[in-house]
Amino acid sequence: MRLKLEEAEKRGTVSLEETIEKRKSRRSFKRTKLTKKQLSQLIWSAVKAPSAGATYPLELYAVIGEECVDDIDAGVYRRSGRGYSELEMHKKGDLRDELAIACLSQTFIADAPVSFVIAAEYERTTRRYGGRGVGYVYIEVGHAGQNIYLQCEALGLATVAIGAFYDDEVAKVLSLPKEHKPIYVMPVGVGV
Repeated sequence: MRLKLEEAEKRGTVSLEETIEKRKSRRSFKRTKLTKKQLSQLIWSAVKAPSAGATYPLELYAVIGEECVDDIDAGVYRRSGRGYSELEMHKKGDLRDELAIACLSQTFIADAPVSFVIAAEYERTTRRYGGRGVGYVYIEVGHAGQNIYLQCEALGLATVAIGAFYDDEVAKVLSLPKEHKPIYVMPVGVGV
């Protein structure tokens, strides 16, 4: 099942400088739904990160809870193709609790309506750059993570970058292909 996302806004109401100034990590979320427009905007921001040699090693997954995003069923969704206009259902069900457990039982993750899991297929970059490509992948995931942080601030949402998790457990919960290695988990929602 594919979901068509809304066109991203290219002009916001909050300045870049203001979002940089206000950006911080937040780990408490209200039980408030996100809109499909907010989800679309966050995905757009994540995929607009630069990529070394245009190798695009990152894979973006959205873990969406039950009744957590308008008109979208609970499940794990994968961004389709190189763009940001479609999501593809990867796995059905509300897996937020299982994801929180895989993230060293950081239970606040289960409170967020959506968590982005950024995974990488390292070979896309290491084929071109050898071992140095691993570092380029980490640089790219940092760019994508910062874009999500800044977009959250611009939308009045909260997030935190999580690197503390059991890689194999996150991969198992999401049923990731073996070549997709999780690097970041970023829960997103309305902050408390």
